[in-house]
Amino acid sequence: MMTEKDRAIALELKEKLSQVVPLVDFKVYGSRARGSATEDSDMDVFIEVASLDSETKKKIRQIAWEVGFEHLMHISPLIFTRHEIEKSPLRASDIVKNIEKEGVAV
Repeated sequence: MMTEKDRAIALELKEKLSQVVPLVDFKVYGSRARGSATEDSDMDVFIEVASLDSETKKKIRQIAWEVGFEHLMHISPLIFTRHEIEKSPLRASDIVKNIEKEGVAV
């Protein structure tokens, strides 16, 4: 179970990202989603956007870094489009299956 502090940080990140790029999906996964994180654990975040170019990816990573810096936490964004998830070999990857199974929508 995700802690309230982690949920608040994820929500802040989601809100800041939403001001820059339209989000299709946003989930926290990994140890922070399971509630098994230690103080030094990073926050793994799955971000799905409608379209993605290098500039958009750069903006997303910058915002994730800034929010993480404010909260003394490393945030690891995993950024994909729906097309990549459904139509590429990525659809069979363990990471996508894991996010679908344990990811917590914020």
